[in-house]
Amino acid sequence: MTTYQLLQHYWWFIISLLGALLVFLLFVQGGNSTLFCLGKTDDQRRLLVNSTGRKWEFTFTTLVTFGGAFFASFPVFYSTSFGGAYWLWMIILFSFVIQAVSYEFQNKMGNLLGKTTYQACLVINGVIGPLFLGVAVAMFFTGADFTMDRSNIGNLSDLTVSQWTSAAHGLEAFGNIWNWCLGLAVFFLARVLGMLYFINNIDDADLAKRCRRAIVISTSLFLVFFLAFLIRTFIADGYAVNPETNEVYLQPHKYLINFIEMPILLIVFLIGVVLVLFGIIRTIFKASFDKGIWYAGIGTVLTVLGLLLIAGYNNTAYYPSLANIQNSLTIENSSSSEFTLRTMAWVSIWVPFVLCYIFYTWRKIDSRKITDNELNGNNDSY
Repeated sequence: MTTYQLLQHYWWFIISLLGALLVFLLFVQGGNSTLFCLGKTDDQRRLLVNSTGRKWEFTFTTLVTFGGAFFASFPVFYSTSFGGAYWLWMIILFSFVIQAVSYEFQNKMGNLLGKTTYQACLVINGVIGPLFLGVAVAMFFTGADFTMDRSNIGNLSDLTVSQWTSAAHGLEAFGNIWNWCLGLAVFFLARVLGMLYFINNIDDADLAKRCRRAIVISTSLFLVFFLAFLIRTFIADGYAVNPETNEVYLQPHKYLINFIEMPILLIVFLIGVVLVLFGIIRTIFKASFDKGIWYAGIGTVLTVLGLLLIAGYNNTAYYPSLANIQNSLTIENSSSSEFTLRTMAWVSIWVPFVLCYIFYTWRKIDSRKITDNELNGNNDSY
């Protein structure tokens, strides 16, 4: 493997890790989606809002970083998906914008819309964010409607590298039932993670009991949709690439084969699944256990990381084209130059330090559980 190929694989790992962290951090959206289901009083809803309100910046920042890293390392994907499926991505981004506004203005003096309106906007983001992001990620496996011509790069007479062939510009993805399956799986997983976080972060026995009951339903729905998508992905044809000719072709059971041929990724995936289930089951059956978010959170990162890596590694087209299979995107034909990837690799050395800072600030913020007494008279609360 050449240095350029190593850099391409390295940056696909970074992209996959950011995507996995983003799915975990969607517990903020998942928790907000339960605002009116779990919060039976104004005080309880305020506890829920302030619990997720301490973490929403992490999710938003990771989403922006995920998009920025894609732009820098795999610009052809960025121009194809973000530039072509713009209705899908614009709705996602708009839902995150109204989330930020809702946190800041729901209790401001002179609020004409009322607190409930802004809380409803948090619920909207809590539903749309995970669902639409899940659908967007599902297209890594099911394909998207676009064409791509790298020969136009640097062609001053025609700078169009990729074109979206559907007039719905991304919303046509909702016409595929398997995209719905992953979207709903991510949504219900986010709800589970959100409730696990509430149990860990809020000192309210009534809320904790209600969360444990609600986790059972959301977990059941998550497993139904996730297993449906997973089974279909493993038994369906995948988009393989001939390393000699760069020809893209359909290979039976491609993604299952990827796990078999890269057993370390299979181990990572299985450990992730076990940790997610352990965190959930332990929380349901042991009333005093409140650390489920950490087991399920780490498990989520490992599970999603394994899935995203098999989408791009082992001569696989990570963004299949439904319009022309030979236009499918791979980590080889969609990446930046070797110089760019190498330069950014040096910058990425700072990532562990950033993660350590996030861990430190997280611990400081959550040094003790939120209570009603803490929020009363606190001008900095939402």
